[in-house]
Amino acid sequence: MKELRLMKGNEAVAEAAIRYGVDGYFGYPITPQSEILEHLMLEKPYETTGMVVLQAESEVASINMVYGGAACGKKVMTSSSSPGISLKQEGLSYMAGAELPCVVVNVVRGGPGLGTIQPSQADYFQATKGGGHGDYRLITLAPASVQEMYDFVSLGFDLAFKYRNPVMLLTDGLIGQVMEKVLVDDYKPRWTDEYIKQNFPWATTGKNPNQPHVIVTSLQLASTEQEKVNLRIQAKYRVCEKEEQRYELINCEDAEYVFVAYGSSARICQKSIELGRAKGIKVGLIRPITLYPFPTKILFEMASKVKGMLSVEMNAGQMIEDVLLATKHKVKAEHFGRFGGIIPTPQEVLDALETKIIGGQSL
Repeated sequence: MKELRLMKGNEAVAEAAIRYGVDGYFGYPITPQSEILEHLMLEKPYETTGMVVLQAESEVASINMVYGGAACGKKVMTSSSSPGISLKQEGLSYMAGAELPCVVVNVVRGGPGLGTIQPSQADYFQATKGGGHGDYRLITLAPASVQEMYDFVSLGFDLAFKYRNPVMLLTDGLIGQVMEKVLVDDYKPRWTDEYIKQNFPWATTGKNPNQPHVIVTSLQLASTEQEKVNLRIQAKYRVCEKEEQRYELINCEDAEYVFVAYGSSARICQKSIELGRAKGIKVGLIRPITLYPFPTKILFEMASKVKGMLSVEMNAGQMIEDVLLATKHKVKAEHFGRFGGIIPTPQEVLDALETKIIGGQSL
């Protein structure tokens, strides 16, 4: 039976991990995501569900602890904010190369460098293009509410194990800190060792006479073998791109213009839509839920139906590149953003639509 709670976005992530039966969380505090670790420590799930919660000595240590847990077929996760996620990139590349599932939460702050603790969306490239080395991708989910912060933990693990690949929840300091009502689920039991042995033959579960010897590694010294690994991983990504494109359409039925925005920016755009329609501007919103795989299909379809698109981002212009690729330049598309931790107002977004897209044409 679901229970209604009032929670911060960061707290919702932690609560979801406990209730979904996650085996282990390994992290390190950094603003604005520290409440994830704090909530887990406060709830002490190791006394109830058996979930391990550990503050590692560093971000590098935490991602390698995740690697170890994932290699055993366990549901393990970590979280951090922008500079901390940068430190985890080597481990994420290793995990993608070893085809290991995990969930990583990035509560993005303004950069570059140490920057500011205010919210930003400037880690889009890092999350969606593979922030570490080698040809790999992270399946990337973009929650736009505290409820989705909760829901996407379980969805993230489902996708991580389905594709044997790390999944990132790319959110920001605004959604991580805001408090909203959340429907939380009943507690689910953690997977048993027997369940893992039966369902994940790639996992290192100890001696098993019915299972071939398992080696978990991302190292292949022979180029021919490394190419086979790459071909297998790339084929997996093509399947993911075909089957997992997720998005939400808002007021797009009669739209002549559309905003493309995710996370906090998408919430702002909903008010911009209200302001625009009050002026007679038929504007809607395409909200990508998966940033990788990017919802190219719906953007390409919409490009034939509207007069222009405005990619609204809290950065200097990153997702706009994927918008242009998806629409194949069939429609005018421009970027509007604030960065350094500044959140745009709905009126600023609407003004940018009128200036950059609509221009002097009559409504």
